[in-house]
Amino acid sequence: MRAPTTTPRRVIPLVDQRLALPPAAGPAVGAGGELLDTRQRPLRDLRISVIDRCNFRCSYCMPKEVFGKDYRYLPHEALLSFEEITRLAQLFAAQGTRNIRLTGGEPLLRKNIEELVRQLAQVRTADGQPLDLTLTTNGSLLARKARALREAGLARVTVSLDALDDATFRRMNDVDFPVADVLDGIAAAQAAGLGPIKVNMVVKRGVNDHEAVALARHFRGTGVVLRFIEFMDVGSTNGWRMDDVVPSQELLARLRAHWELVPLQASAPGETAQRWAYADGGGEVGFISSVSHAFCGDCNRARLSTEGRLYLCLFASQGHDLRSLLRDGASDARIVQAIAGIWGNRADRYSELRGQAAPAARPRVEMSYIGG
Repeated sequence: MRAPTTTPRRVIPLVDQRLALPPAAGPAVGAGGELLDTRQRPLRDLRISVIDRCNFRCSYCMPKEVFGKDYRYLPHEALLSFEEITRLAQLFAAQGTRNIRLTGGEPLLRKNIEELVRQLAQVRTADGQPLDLTLTTNGSLLARKARALREAGLARVTVSLDALDDATFRRMNDVDFPVADVLDGIAAAQAAGLGPIKVNMVVKRGVNDHEAVALARHFRGTGVVLRFIEFMDVGSTNGWRMDDVVPSQELLARLRAHWELVPLQASAPGETAQRWAYADGGGEVGFISSVSHAFCGDCNRARLSTEGRLYLCLFASQGHDLRSLLRDGASDARIVQAIAGIWGNRADRYSELRGQAAPAARPRVEMSYIGG
């Protein structure tokens, strides 16, 4: 009798990351003792993905045709535990990391996420200061979680919101989720003291770019900082085309047709957003322009995946396995040595090279796997 046939599941092909860790001999160290990569960039910012699942299906991140009902997510035992995440955070902090951002997937789907926040809030930098501990969310669960997150020690949140018009927003999240619930989450976060709140809008031409001015008008004068993000070619599944990108300069011109805006200085080294203030004191907006204005030169960010792989660029195709070190009983000194070797060999500058002739394309890691 013939064996029954089954329909193959679509799975994103990620490169096996169980690679030999690079040697750590003689990593460059800055005047302040922080690690430096091959372009003299320090390791200041760590993005930690705590879950690979999300309840939205935004086309630029987790399109439904790929991440459908049969998609196989990581089993729970593959995810880093809260204790493992906290241990790594302590080791990164000892080497100069000052900022930790929790991401996903949707991080608020991780059970008892408040406990992880509580643990991370106890971590101190090399000079004894608390970490700048933040979280990026789609806002769907924020109304019910905001106060507990603040009480656990979270400092700020960034909320992804791609449209103010409900019909447009429901189309973009592709699960028919109402925009009003996200706005309620933002209000709850403000009431809980999670601020200043940032709202990120990924802009796609012909899809939601008509919403840019409406969002700016909505958040102007509220203390919420709206940031416009150029649609990026992250991963291999979002169907990126240059024609879909709305350059930040075009969006800035649209806003300046309504309000006078003046440029602001960067608030910290390695800041991704170009900042502009309303001349009348109505707050500020930001533009994250990875496509039209690469900021690789002072990028000081690394990303830790849900299962403990360290990526050195949002557009990377391979990561470095730290989970095996944790679970094989490696000492803190051995893990620190590994991190120093990984960062010391870093030379990533994908956005600067975009558009140039390149070797055969390799599958890039998906945004939902390492966070934005």
